[in-house]
Amino acid sequence: MTEVLSRRRLNRALLARQGLLVRDAVDVVAMTERLVGVQAQEPAPPFVGLWSRVEDLRRDDLLDALGDGRIVRATAMRGTIHLLSAGDYAAHRMALQPVLRTAMQLPHLRAVAEEADLDAVLAHAHRLLTEEPRTIAALREPLHDAFPQLDGHAAAHVARMLLPLVQLPQPGHPDGFPGNATFAPAERLVPAPLAPEGPPHGLVRRYLGAFGPATAADVTKWSGLQGTRAVLDDLPDLVTFEDERGRTLFDLQGAPRPPEDAPAPVRFLPRFDNAILSHVDHSRILDHEHRPHVFTVNGHIHGTVLHDGFGVATWLPDVGSGRASIAVRPFARLSQKAQASIRAEGRRLLRFLAPGTTDREVEVLRPEG
Repeated sequence: MTEVLSRRRLNRALLARQGLLVRDAVDVVAMTERLVGVQAQEPAPPFVGLWSRVEDLRRDDLLDALGDGRIVRATAMRGTIHLLSAGDYAAHRMALQPVLRTAMQLPHLRAVAEEADLDAVLAHAHRLLTEEPRTIAALREPLHDAFPQLDGHAAAHVARMLLPLVQLPQPGHPDGFPGNATFAPAERLVPAPLAPEGPPHGLVRRYLGAFGPATAADVTKWSGLQGTRAVLDDLPDLVTFEDERGRTLFDLQGAPRPPEDAPAPVRFLPRFDNAILSHVDHSRILDHEHRPHVFTVNGHIHGTVLHDGFGVATWLPDVGSGRASIAVRPFARLSQKAQASIRAEGRRLLRFLAPGTTDREVEVLRPEG
């Protein structure tokens, strides 16, 4: 009989693999690889996400890794900007090419291939970015000049999706990148040649290591890849379970699956954290009734406070002008003990976010609604 994993067992498995049960004494590159990338469409959240997982993380640990190219910021899973180790980018970028190619199904992007030689457009974009790193906005005009029949915005977006590009960090920027970071061909920062486009078996196995046990639909949710059930069926040495709804879960043999009563300390997850985003059913970390508090209608994902392994509140920092604070908004009434634990972890986070500030406050507000 197939073993059924309870919601709390799935929660503890996810937290163990994500470094959220115990902070790990590893370097920032190793943790980024363990997570198979860190979602990073905004430059600031990865610092908090990694701080919550890495013992004694310093801001400069990530800035240094970005500055010397050990970690790169690039378009990856689901066509979204992520931080990846240079090694993982080289190994897995082209396995994601089918995902990124689906952008061409959009009518205004499909016109780029219909009205011009797509290979010529991409080659010209690559030359332009090799000569001078540019923002995607700054790529529009020269592409339109070279291909007047094309909308420059569409051509630049196609280049961002289909070319292996990385963003260049800005020295001295506190988060490593400005909001309008420049792109350059991947070879500028990634010395190893990219593995050729092919079956994503290695990437799928890595997903299970970071997020399993998981369904085939979960793999698709995280990566954007289609046909993931066939890939899972083709991977050797996997084990299967069921969740409480009877869905088949795939996992790696020997991967951590702690008991459901394993202690789970308070953790602050940043906006867009992959621990929240990477399953079809978020209930292993966030109750369905609380989802609207975290996922907004316009696609924003709020920072989330975990207590006993599950999301119990959103949080918002305010750092600057000599004072640093965090406002925590619970979804429901919290015990005094839970509030005390959240305040303590929040104060530790403020020491990371604002190390030169002595006036720090964590306020637990009244529950939403």
